[in-house]
Amino acid sequence: MSSDIIIRPVTTKADRKAFVDFAWEVYRHDPCWVPPLKDEVHGLLDPRKNPWFGHGKAELWLASRGGKVVGRISAQVDDLVQVHMEPGLGQWGMFEALDGETAAALIATAEGWLRDQGMTKALGPISISIWDEPGLLIKGFEEPPLVMMGHHRPEYRAWIEAAGYGKAKDLYTFELDIRIDMIPVIDRLIKAGENNPRIRIRDVDKSKFDQEAAIILEILNDAWSDNWGFVPLTDAEIAYAGKKLKPIIVEDLVKIAEVDGEPVAFMITIPDLNEMIRDLDGKLFPFGWAKLLWRLHNVTTRRVRVPLMGVRKSLQGGRMASQLAFMLIEFTRRVCVDKYGINVGEFGWVLEDNQGMMSIAQLPGAGINHTYRIYEKAL
Repeated sequence: MSSDIIIRPVTTKADRKAFVDFAWEVYRHDPCWVPPLKDEVHGLLDPRKNPWFGHGKAELWLASRGGKVVGRISAQVDDLVQVHMEPGLGQWGMFEALDGETAAALIATAEGWLRDQGMTKALGPISISIWDEPGLLIKGFEEPPLVMMGHHRPEYRAWIEAAGYGKAKDLYTFELDIRIDMIPVIDRLIKAGENNPRIRIRDVDKSKFDQEAAIILEILNDAWSDNWGFVPLTDAEIAYAGKKLKPIIVEDLVKIAEVDGEPVAFMITIPDLNEMIRDLDGKLFPFGWAKLLWRLHNVTTRRVRVPLMGVRKSLQGGRMASQLAFMLIEFTRRVCVDKYGINVGEFGWVLEDNQGMMSIAQLPGAGINHTYRIYEKAL
């Protein structure tokens, strides 16, 4: 570690502000970076607000050289990761750096803290859980990310691999022209579902969104429970996620599928919030709130994203699961195109070896537009 790099833990309000604000320094010349809402980033890192801290702990560090911040990183230990993924598995994330020497020093610092916590393997970057922004962008730098996905400097890959990390998993997002109709075999499957009196596809009811969010996230916990990296959302996290999602939910873009009156599948589609906030420079005050609220009530985005979709495990592997998935996609596609004039959709992230979701994601005209990689290393 170079003697002119100083790594210090984030301990004060000023440190935390510097930690969040550093991203603006890193990406100030990158036309594809979208400034996040600073309040959201601060909330993610605040144990008083984010219920993830009910089962996890994190440490944050800043790197400086000559009195100027040149990097940042977090390290996390999650009790639920120990149970549902692997004992001794620690994580790091929130990683940004201006040069390779700083990157190496930050990663070494995070690894040292994880070892002190008894961890034997590091996984990263994950900021701050698998449900937030997992993975490092390794392909797709030329296009701005959609809402809830990250954007990184191309140099980061080499710096992380130089620290001894190898691939754990790749995550894909798929982009498609949603004006293209389904191929005949899928269209027949959808029409058969529309004629099946047992199946009902409905919009969420925002007037009782707490209940709707609980239904959706309970299905999610069941549907994703066998996936690599899965960590269940706690009741507190479900309530928190519902509260955060409600303002950006458009009722007829979020669908729940029922079979014999029981909710068994869902798909969340959201307008690209990044298009709505890009000109706010991360600030909601004094006028950002008014602009964002107007835009949320007047959907004019060019793109939409499907961040979450799930079918109960009891149906997975059968014809009904595929039928419900394609019905959810088609019903939403019609609304996007016919009502809102949206022509581009993004689906994902999808694990590279999740064959069921990969086959659904590869719709007519779809292609991988971003690849994110999660790295691992024995400590």
